[in-house]
Amino acid sequence: MTGFDLGRREISIEEIEELARKYRTWGKWGADDELGSANFVTSKTIAAAAGLIRRGDSFALALPLGASGPQQGTGRVNPQRVTLVGASDPVPGYPRQGFTDDAVYMPLQCATQWDGLCHAFFDGETHNGRGVDSVTSRGGAQFNSITNFVGRATGRGVLLDIPRFLGRDSLAPGECIQADLLQACASAQEVEVGRADFVLVRTGHLADVRRSGSWGDYAGGSAPGLGVSAASFFCPREVTAVATDTWGVEVRPYETSKMIAPLHVVMLMNAGIYFGEMWDMESLAEDCARDGVYEFFLTAQPLSVTGAVGSPVTPIAIK
Repeated sequence: MTGFDLGRREISIEEIEELARKYRTWGKWGADDELGSANFVTSKTIAAAAGLIRRGDSFALALPLGASGPQQGTGRVNPQRVTLVGASDPVPGYPRQGFTDDAVYMPLQCATQWDGLCHAFFDGETHNGRGVDSVTSRGGAQFNSITNFVGRATGRGVLLDIPRFLGRDSLAPGECIQADLLQACASAQEVEVGRADFVLVRTGHLADVRRSGSWGDYAGGSAPGLGVSAASFFCPREVTAVATDTWGVEVRPYETSKMIAPLHVVMLMNAGIYFGEMWDMESLAEDCARDGVYEFFLTAQPLSVTGAVGSPVTPIAIK
């Protein structure tokens, strides 16, 4: 499939701010709301999503939480696991028995993860108009914590396999997925994207990195990803979340030199749509291509870490 412009264009801050105002949901569910687009998830949407399970085949979409993970000097580090009690450590008074315990240190956004609604700030505000004092170094997120998503990160998943639609293995770093390409891909796959959906956008970037045998600059480097116009596809459809197989969801370099992560500003902090990053979609994509079914039941609960602004997650898609 050809005819789509994957090039980036320079977008002004004024354009980004206009989109942010257009799709802002602050106050939509009240001044005290901390759920954002998770409000679209209801018992009815979850029950309907459960009806998509036909075969019972499950697909784990998470990277391993290990020391050899994707973080290579970005400020975040890979998980560091230590054994606290080993099997050879005797149990006092019970010499025939042994137990094991371990612990882990890890940034909560170092591998497959969710961004919480308070992850991005602009002009001193985050989702629903909360100020910079709503996230503190000691107490973490006082409002909009990712913990609000627990129990609601479940529903209908939709995969938009962009490179396969284009007849390619993957997109190249810097190639940009705009709203028209998202719509064309969905139409070709005969799948509708709508309210409360969890939309997975595959670029093939993670598969490329895996084939290379090195993480390189996967975390923080140039990458294919969503362009700012993607907001005009996702926001009117009232999706709950968007996840990609890249480090930061958005195309890198960004489409503006005046700010970083413009789509985070528009969709995450203003529209209240959750972002998932570094999701491994390869096995799921192969299955969707085989049976032609690009919708499935998805569950992807964050850890309930008090005050967390993001969380590791093991998403499971079931078809």
